[in-house]
Amino acid sequence: MLTRRDFLQVAAAAAAALPAGLARATEDGAVTQAELLAFKPVGQVTLLNFCDIHAQLMPLYFREPSINIGVGEARGLPPHLTGKDFLRHFGLKAGTRAAYMFTSDEFTALARRYGRVGGLDRMATLVKAIRAERPGNTLLLDSGDTWQGSYTALKTTGQDMVDAMRLLGVDAMTGHWEFTYGKDRVKELVDKLGFAFLASNVRDSEWDEEVFGHTSFFDRGGVKVAVIGQAFPYTPVANPRWMIPTWSFGIREEDMQKRVDAARAAGAQLVVMLSHNGFDADRKMAQQVKGIDVILTGHTHDAIPAVVKVGPTLLVAAGSHGKFLARLDLEVKDGRVADYAFKLIPVLSDAITPDPEMAAEIAKIRQPHTAELSRVLGRTDSLLYRRGNFNGTWDDLICQALLHQRDAEIALSPGFRWGATLLPGQDITVEDVYNQTAITYPAAYRMAMTGKAIKDILEDVADNLFNPDPYYQQGGDMVRVGGMSYTIEPSRPIGKRITDMRLTGNGKPIDPGKTYQVAGWASVNQGTEGPPVWDVIGKHLEERKVVTVPDGQLVKVVGA
Repeated sequence: MLTRRDFLQVAAAAAAALPAGLARATEDGAVTQAELLAFKPVGQVTLLNFCDIHAQLMPLYFREPSINIGVGEARGLPPHLTGKDFLRHFGLKAGTRAAYMFTSDEFTALARRYGRVGGLDRMATLVKAIRAERPGNTLLLDSGDTWQGSYTALKTTGQDMVDAMRLLGVDAMTGHWEFTYGKDRVKELVDKLGFAFLASNVRDSEWDEEVFGHTSFFDRGGVKVAVIGQAFPYTPVANPRWMIPTWSFGIREEDMQKRVDAARAAGAQLVVMLSHNGFDADRKMAQQVKGIDVILTGHTHDAIPAVVKVGPTLLVAAGSHGKFLARLDLEVKDGRVADYAFKLIPVLSDAITPDPEMAAEIAKIRQPHTAELSRVLGRTDSLLYRRGNFNGTWDDLICQALLHQRDAEIALSPGFRWGATLLPGQDITVEDVYNQTAITYPAAYRMAMTGKAIKDILEDVADNLFNPDPYYQQGGDMVRVGGMSYTIEPSRPIGKRITDMRLTGNGKPIDPGKTYQVAGWASVNQGTEGPPVWDVIGKHLEERKVVTVPDGQLVKVVGA
């Protein structure tokens, strides 16, 4: 097993290997499409990868986290570096495009300078240009969380993204939030994809058989490439089991080793794991499973500007929301990677000419919904963001709406990582609210909970996030809270991380034996009742018209 010192050494080596083009791209000169695409090809195979796009078709703002705590062997290692620590580690400058793309520092000012990111028509332009440069050598792979996260995806139950991904020319994908459309709809959409949906770790427990394919083979540049899919292992824990009642998931490390061995036996010269495990779990899997050349890792939304090498395995983390397109060129000799070159291409929307074909597809998808998407509910005077281990200002706004509209003392909002950022002064539209809430189980409940039950929820979620064994980290960030505050010590064991829970209104400690009225949403329990959360937020915004949501002080972190 690699030691922390080993990890630091390989991370430092990866930082040193950053292409010169990235360093030049961090300067303040005007960015061009040619500069973004500039790359010296290597070897026979080009892997293009994106992940966690969360159904975002249009350019947007997306702020990276200011807090991303690592525990156990991952403490202090990428991706658990933020802000100036991140810039220092990778040799990047503050106040530059790189700082804008990879950190939360000076976000509002840099966003106004460099503009929106993403947009699937911009992504299509980059993909087509690279394919034209490397015909017959390129694979485009999607690490999952693609069909969910927007108004149009929810209204079409994922069809909009299936159509867009087929047009983009994806070669294979895996999944997580895709499963929240339910067993029957997922199977229906998979049949329409026109490319492989790979999930080696999903089995039908009723029939004891695989639900999806596990491996696809491709010939690229004369190299036989095996792509093995790994869906999110804890989907029935993080999301409603009742939507996929007979499907079982899990890490299934031994099965992955069998898949890799079988791929090698079938003549694969390059083995790629297309994963939605999350970065730390994939780092552990790279240690445990032998023979994987590349892991394209999704789920945790990490954007890392260099390959992280674990033994002979290369880990690529391509961020989220269409903000980046990862390019990894590989020279393969005698069944192993002899050389490689990497670039995490920032999809800076203003610098990239939209692909006309994809732009027309996006316009067709959005046209029936244009009036509702653009309907203004209010305006924000504050930066509204979500991503981070604890409450963001979007989460605070959602909790405020739950407290007021559902007449509650305490609000709980799930630790989702997805959702676009709004700058101060922007209107808040229906589309913006759905970008934070577009799920298939949106009921905003109101129920009585004891102080002990609330603490138990916080402790359980904290263990999912901060368990030192990444195989037990079951997804998401900490549940967001409103109307209360608490202290957390991530390094402590389960049951002892959460202390000093207090009501924010009067500062009184939360009594374990007392009952409180709690509002929340996204319960995984079937039959949960309440209005859809987007209606709750919409009413709150329309009543207030202008909202100010300063960075909160609801969570005190100690010992991290």
